[in-house]
Amino acid sequence: MKTLLFFVIFLRLLVGLSRAVYKQWIPNTNFENASNWDRNQVPCPNDVIVFGNSEVVSVFVESPHSLTDMYLPMNGEFIMAPGAGFAAFDGNYEPGCETASEIKFTSSGSYQWYDPRLWHSAVSLEDMERGKYMFSVDEECVPCQYDDVLFQPKTSFRVNIESSEQMIHLRSISLMGQKFTDNETLAAYLQSRSAKLQFDGQGAFRLSNDRCPDRSGCECGNAADRLRVCAVLLKDSEDQCPSPTCKNPLKPIGHCCEICGAIVFLDYSTGFDIELYRDRIRHTFLSLPKNAGVKMAISKVHRPDTSLGLWPLSSASFIQIVLMDNRTGSQSGIHAEQLAEDIMNDIAKHGESFDIVGSSLQTATGNNWSAHGVSSHISSSTTGMIIGCAPLSLLLGVLLALYKRGMSSFRSFPCVHLLSQWKRMNDLDSLGEAADKGFDNPMFDTPSSLAALDGAHFAGETPKETGSKNTQVYYINPLYDETELRA
Repeated sequence: MKTLLFFVIFLRLLVGLSRAVYKQWIPNTNFENASNWDRNQVPCPNDVIVFGNSEVVSVFVESPHSLTDMYLPMNGEFIMAPGAGFAAFDGNYEPGCETASEIKFTSSGSYQWYDPRLWHSAVSLEDMERGKYMFSVDEECVPCQYDDVLFQPKTSFRVNIESSEQMIHLRSISLMGQKFTDNETLAAYLQSRSAKLQFDGQGAFRLSNDRCPDRSGCECGNAADRLRVCAVLLKDSEDQCPSPTCKNPLKPIGHCCEICGAIVFLDYSTGFDIELYRDRIRHTFLSLPKNAGVKMAISKVHRPDTSLGLWPLSSASFIQIVLMDNRTGSQSGIHAEQLAEDIMNDIAKHGESFDIVGSSLQTATGNNWSAHGVSSHISSSTTGMIIGCAPLSLLLGVLLALYKRGMSSFRSFPCVHLLSQWKRMNDLDSLGEAADKGFDNPMFDTPSSLAALDGAHFAGETPKETGSKNTQVYYINPLYDETELRA
């Protein structure tokens, strides 16, 4: 326990220095980027370079180039790095460039801000430089409201920023080597010619220069654009998600397609620190060689609206941990499921140290041909459901008790009236069955008898005056309380 306490204190100090998420834009429109040309290579000196006449493009040129001919667009720019430029072809062929041909620039105006495939995520700039990227659900691959957005220096780009919210909230944004943290400076830059070539669409940016104020995490803020994210992601696959190899796949909140793997749900108290717990999983579990093929996404998500009480109503949000592995076929999700079980066991032992008060697990694997497996620890997640149902059960019990005691002041309540009608019909059915076994109740012979009974009561007769002339049996029926009928 002392070792765990020391580990928690160490992580708190470590997390306090790096509570950030960075999102870096991947594609660029650089001249030297071979993928920007239709032949997937940088133009040769004797090639004819063609930019579409109607293209709107900004192109960064990093080095000097010789050229024979080049057709430029009506609206575009070249951004020259120191020493970069263009010169006439001097007749000296480069290796692989002996044959002249036409080459077209194809990378302009085709990239969407809300395409989750076009962003890298990392918890530090060092991780970003080392290529140590985070895994996230699709909605959170796109920059969230407290993220630092990076466009790499010495690159050009063009991106469509259409948004359902018309305002993209960020912490900061870095463009052309300059970091913007206030809205006034950014607004001035966005009026420049270069910015108008870099950004397309009616969206706008709003910078906060603030970290998430809640140590338990903040929701991403992209829920309003979830359909846009998924539409862009699935556009190339004809709006179809790949078919998972497990029979009952899972659908994480914020993800566009179903997956095989595991989802751990956490309920937490006020002391929970999401970054601390992220590092707990990374250092304790993901760093192990046996978990090398598993990727994890952890974030705070909005609690789904459910009328069945599947989640306690103590909070509007909870923590979602999504685990996926690189296995396929019948082994798909197996590794992720094993890690999820290890995390659940760790929560059972040490969850209280991290202010985790409830947890549950869903799994779907390639060899699991049953419904979603659910495993829950006894916690406030369970007791919350019980407590949530207790007031309703108590209220129904009180109303039933009052009804049985004959308190007419409560009989005006609609629910009491319904209980009364339900009880009458059940008792009539049971009495009807009993009559066939030898008890001949003249009050319940036929529907006409019942009608006559009701008529007698409303005419002012008492139950004692109502009976069968044939049997002379007088029966007081407790189902027809005189005070109830008068009410």
